Amino acid sequence: MIQSFDREELRHEFTNASPYPFVKIDNFLDPEFVRLVAAAYPSFENAMGQGRTFKGVNEKKKVQITDASRFPKPIARLNELLASPKFLSDLSFITGIPDLLADSELVGGGMHMTGPGGRLDVHVDFNFMEERQLHRRLNLLLYLNAIWEESWGGHIQLWDKDVRKCERSFAPKLNRCVIFETSETSYHGVNPVAPAAPFPRISFATYYYTRQAPSNWTGRAHSTVFRARPEERFRKYVLMPVESLQRKIVNRVNRVKRGVKQLLKSAG
Repeated sequence: MIQSFDREELRHEFTNASPYPFVKIDNFLDPEFVRLVAAAYPSFENAMGQGRTFKGVNEKKKVQITDASRFPKPIARLNELLASPKFLSDLSFITGIPDLLADSELVGGGMHMTGPGGRLDVHVDFNFMEERQLHRRLNLLLYLNAIWEESWGGHIQLWDKDVRKCERSFAPKLNRCVIFETSETSYHGVNPVAPAAPFPRISFATYYYTRQAPSNWTGRAHSTVFRARPEERFRKYVLMPVESLQRKIVNRVNRVKRGVKQLLKSAG
């Protein structure tokens, strides 16, 4: 189901890519299979009832379905292929990262849909899963829109380490796969989907990990870190700080609630 490719060529492309190691592979899947995968996606409205919906400043009008038990058969098959020993071996060869592990729980991955007017701001991803002691190393994004015009936005953007310049940008066209290294400087995002887009942007995402820390590991785990684009001054100085403060307050309140519940449980 995954098309044959030149591993040596992809390894060279990945190693020498800028602004950080990545490779773009068009015609990634068998044409008939990828059409089955794309056709298996639900409508945006139905997806909202199946997964997590994002409505914040940094992620808006986006639905994420990570529960593999909800995947239609073609998507379940795709998920299995991307986690297979053969594909993991190919990924390790292409990227030079040994002992890669697929995430059976698809944390943050799975079926992604972004509706008209939706967005995903520039960010670096969380770098460590404490509960499983896994270091995040690679992102694989497969795009599934059979029709997608440039004016509809929704491009995956790869930014420089200071988020001053978008170095590469790719439209979310059917059967286009982008694989990139996850690091402290792998800033990426999606430019806003135009409100006039006639249908949602759809993709499948899966991430890969190692038990061994990368050579540049600082020992500091962090969650997703968002950055505003250079022209987004209001977002940078107002919207993002306000949302960050609100999130901290909510987290603090939730910690207090859990502490109170634990005290009451102990007292009882």
